[in-house]
Amino acid sequence: MWHNKTKEQVVDELDVTLSSGLSYQQAAERLKEYGKNKIEGKKKKSLVVTFFAQLKDALIYVLLAATVITFIIGEYADSIIILSVVLINAIIGVVQEYKAEQAIAALQKMSNPKTIVRREGIDQEIDSEALVLGDVVIIDAGRFIPADLRLTESSNLQIEESALTGESVPTHKEARAVIEDERANIGDRRNMAFRSTTATYGRGEGVVIATGMQTAMGRIASILDNEPDTKTPLQKRLDELGKVLGLMAIGVSVVVLLISWFQGRDPFDMFLIAISLAVAAIPEGLAAIVAIVLAIGVTRMSKINAIIKKLPAVETLGSVNIICSDKTGTLTQNRMSVIEHFTLTGHKVAVDKAETTETSVENESSGNTAAVELNSDEQLMAYSFLLCNDASIEGEEEIGDPTEIALITYAKKAGLIKPKEEEQYPRIEECPFDSERKLMSTLNQRGNGYRVHVKGAIDQLLPLCTYVLDNGKEVAITDAHKEVFLQAATVMGEKALRVLAAAYKNVDDVIDTEAMETNLVFMGIVGMMDPPRVEVKDSIAKAKKAGITAIMITGDHADTAFAIAKQLDMASERQQAISGSDIDQMSDETFNKDILNYRVFARVSPEHKVRIVKALQSHGNIVSMTGDGVNDAPALKAADIGVAMGITGTDVSKGASDMILTDDNFTTIVHAIEEGRNIYKNIKKSVLYLLSCNLGEVITILAAIIFAWPLPLLATQILWINLITDTFPAIALGVDKSDKDVMNEKPRDSKESFFAGGAGFRVVIGGLLIGALALVAFYIGLSEEGYHLGQDNIPESALTHARTMTFLVLASSQLFYSFAMRHGSKSIFKIGLFSNPYLVAAVIFGLALQIVIISVPLLANAFKVQPLSIQDWLIVLGLSLIPFVLKELSKLFISYDKM
Repeated sequence: MWHNKTKEQVVDELDVTLSSGLSYQQAAERLKEYGKNKIEGKKKKSLVVTFFAQLKDALIYVLLAATVITFIIGEYADSIIILSVVLINAIIGVVQEYKAEQAIAALQKMSNPKTIVRREGIDQEIDSEALVLGDVVIIDAGRFIPADLRLTESSNLQIEESALTGESVPTHKEARAVIEDERANIGDRRNMAFRSTTATYGRGEGVVIATGMQTAMGRIASILDNEPDTKTPLQKRLDELGKVLGLMAIGVSVVVLLISWFQGRDPFDMFLIAISLAVAAIPEGLAAIVAIVLAIGVTRMSKINAIIKKLPAVETLGSVNIICSDKTGTLTQNRMSVIEHFTLTGHKVAVDKAETTETSVENESSGNTAAVELNSDEQLMAYSFLLCNDASIEGEEEIGDPTEIALITYAKKAGLIKPKEEEQYPRIEECPFDSERKLMSTLNQRGNGYRVHVKGAIDQLLPLCTYVLDNGKEVAITDAHKEVFLQAATVMGEKALRVLAAAYKNVDDVIDTEAMETNLVFMGIVGMMDPPRVEVKDSIAKAKKAGITAIMITGDHADTAFAIAKQLDMASERQQAISGSDIDQMSDETFNKDILNYRVFARVSPEHKVRIVKALQSHGNIVSMTGDGVNDAPALKAADIGVAMGITGTDVSKGASDMILTDDNFTTIVHAIEEGRNIYKNIKKSVLYLLSCNLGEVITILAAIIFAWPLPLLATQILWINLITDTFPAIALGVDKSDKDVMNEKPRDSKESFFAGGAGFRVVIGGLLIGALALVAFYIGLSEEGYHLGQDNIPESALTHARTMTFLVLASSQLFYSFAMRHGSKSIFKIGLFSNPYLVAAVIFGLALQIVIISVPLLANAFKVQPLSIQDWLIVLGLSLIPFVLKELSKLFISYDKM
């Protein structure tokens, strides 16, 4: 193992000279031998494979069977129409998956960084994919670690490794160390640097010991690629629906064949009748409509910063009742801010106070640098924090340790600009920060003299001070003074603020670093934290109202995590926070039993995250898990909906996720859940509408068979209504505007069927009504020709007239009925008759098509229909409006919670 070896052993084994690096020839040969330094991920499916994958669906199988049967019996037009529906559905799925892959590829391209490497004695910037084993990589603050490295030099080097370990505090690195434990955790290998981590402080050099899939990140990626994908609840329900409809179609057809045989009908006519019933029983356009609605929903979501990788995942969002969220960057702003400061002149709340004022946080998050009024003591303290600082802010780019960046921002709001102040008070000497002293000191020129600026932990700095700054005067420090500052630090600590102290002293000449940290003048302390995003608290409240529990899972300390959770109303008591070490002490049985008592999980490992998700799922919860690091990927896979961060997320986390947030914001998850609920409600409306219509067609045909009446509809007429007349309103219902009250409802049970909550009963009533009215139209049509239903030898002309009326009533009643299907309890007139312009257009278009079919001779002959008189049209209109009117009237007496 590389961490067990000295740097000399590593250099010798990799055949490289640290001072000059590899030669260009060596680099080229090794690139050819080991390949590019990139994470391969799953092998992308070809368009052909993706296309056929869309056909693996029970409902599609039924449609393909119908295509074959209609082709065998010579109904070629029907075969072509059904097959077209199947192809359209598959093409939509392929296009959507391709678009999602392209969006993800764009994000990956954005996150492909450059790196500085030494080759043939020259330090040069190259694409990180060109790195090879043995390359000498130069590391400085803010630099992305492009491969796994054995460090060869380090100077106060700190690396943020949360992408791998979940630990938000940077790790101190030491190149000279040799780790004897071969199985040491990644976080304990302080002589190593790993791909996808970031240097936050200091500098260093390292030799590449692993690239691409051989890195720690690559190994996790390869494990994830072997995990099978599971079906979402919507996929399962559509599969079940397809099987039920297929069995129902077969069952009804068999019944009809038997009845027809006993009635002595012609065998070929019997077969055609059975096919007609099969066509009537199966909503051929359902699969395509669901795909279209999901695709449109995905487009909507992309506009609210959520990229959906696979269509059915949209629906799962609507069932989510627990959101497990990372803290840093998702719930918080991902930038340290000075929240409070304290000097002897008083304890003051800084402009970035996040606990009580939203305005201050908003200023910070938007980059507001309005001036802050500080007294003389506070101004001097701000100077020390600014000049004793190695970070920098250049335009929008922030380089260095997050704590030091926060201090620069704090000083800037006091009117102090770092480059300007450094030019006026140049640094002459420094004593860098180290983890043992917990201090940093600088010596800056000041006029004809010099000033030492020191910052660090209060418990380390206070004993070094002999004076204290009190209203601009240096006075001898007393135990009472120290107690005041320690109490102030304790109060800040109880609020989970990170406390940092500052001191100074004036000297006449340049002094040694050893003499810099003695006889200091203590100035005061600041309290810092990564404040919550200003919009998150409202989003959590909205989620609570919708029956969704927000849970924080983080690598930070429990006290810090709980403080943020309390501000956001995620947790109210300290007992609701638990650390990873406490989890380790609990058996699976105990942990699963107590899991719902906790709202904050702190100091957790990747294994803990998976365990937490599975424990929550053991109670029947639908869990959404957010994450950005490689360490989050297994939990993202385990969750019902894995949500990766688009900005800070690693390629591995994005590959393991179902959804990617392009703004890394918790609020976007809540918006996506709201959109997912509305999309499901719209899909359900479309499904119930189609089934009501199809049931009406089945009843129309089946009743005629049972009572030995003439067939009221032909197979082509049924297919036309199924694929054309029904389809456009169903699609329009699928893209209906969002229901504002959807987040006032509790999450839907993921096992809930389409027919729960009385929906199945309403489908039956709607279908019976539509079918009965179609038969009434058939009866009226025959009566006008002087015939009745049970009569034999009815001429074809009379049947054509009666079938035309049946055809028009069946189609028109379904078109009008679609308006009533927009909501289960709200009247269309309350929602707005014209508030869904797509549905209005679909109904008008459907009615126009019916008129064209019976008016154009060529089409009338093809569909065996004829023009009607004004009287007949009035009868058709009257009968067609009855289902709509009765459905609307029922809403006055019955309230449905769900559609």
